[in-house]
Amino acid sequence: MFDLHTYHSDVISFAELQEPGDVWDLGEIIGEGTYGAVHLGTHRITGQKAAVKVLENVAQVLEEIEGEYRILRELGDHPNMPEFLGIFLKGGDREEETGHRKLRGEEQVWIVMELCGAGSVIELVRHLLREGQSLSERLIAHILKETLLVLEHLHSHCVIHRDVKGHNILLTSQGQVKLVDFGVSGHLDSPTGRRKTHVGTPYWMAPEVIACEQQMEYTYDVRCDVWSLGITAIELGDGKPPLGDQDPRRALFRIPRPLPPKLPSELIEEQQVKGLHTDNIFHCP
Repeated sequence: MFDLHTYHSDVISFAELQEPGDVWDLGEIIGEGTYGAVHLGTHRITGQKAAVKVLENVAQVLEEIEGEYRILRELGDHPNMPEFLGIFLKGGDREEETGHRKLRGEEQVWIVMELCGAGSVIELVRHLLREGQSLSERLIAHILKETLLVLEHLHSHCVIHRDVKGHNILLTSQGQVKLVDFGVSGHLDSPTGRRKTHVGTPYWMAPEVIACEQQMEYTYDVRCDVWSLGITAIELGDGKPPLGDQDPRRALFRIPRPLPPKLPSELIEEQQVKGLHTDNIFHCP
């Protein structure tokens, strides 16, 4: 039987968190985060709609929950990040005297944030491609610019996102660009600090991140997010990342070896994406 020490945290006082069912009704699944499904939530009094990330097996992903909570709480005032609406704990036996709950290890953490009702940018891209159309160069440039702004914000506060990709760049119903899913983000000691943990989604991983899996002396810094954004630029034009049709393990083997990827030549010719140059991104100093 688990007790309070199961969720020992210097960041979140789990036993004092409010029961989410008192505030939010949970609806259909609208997305998937790194460590949990994202549901449509409805505020029980105001009717406000929100995105609710539901995380289970809390003890196993405690570090990731703490990290995402810290980023949303401390850095979420940026216009290209979703508004943070609260963190809740579902389950646990409430003690009458203290009002706290005794935790058993079967609880759920709900992280509630602003709903980005227009979905991810890659969903938009793939819809257009199915209709024989494509995202314009101007819109691609706008999405990249807005994402760079929030990356600059994170990096200046010693945070690496580590999972930049089209799936994690969302649009609100008003067309605002929001970067989401901070479940694998890393905290640095300084803006020039380095990490050596092998995390992320294979096709978007920078070569130096991949190298950390086999060579312990390798490290990386915030520039790995810039590489991932360069891959995302190609994804927004082509509907998939380079090597996206290959097995992830094979892709990890190939990414560090050839020259940096570029937009397919036929895409440039057919869609006139002539001003979108990824060379400068992949060769950033």
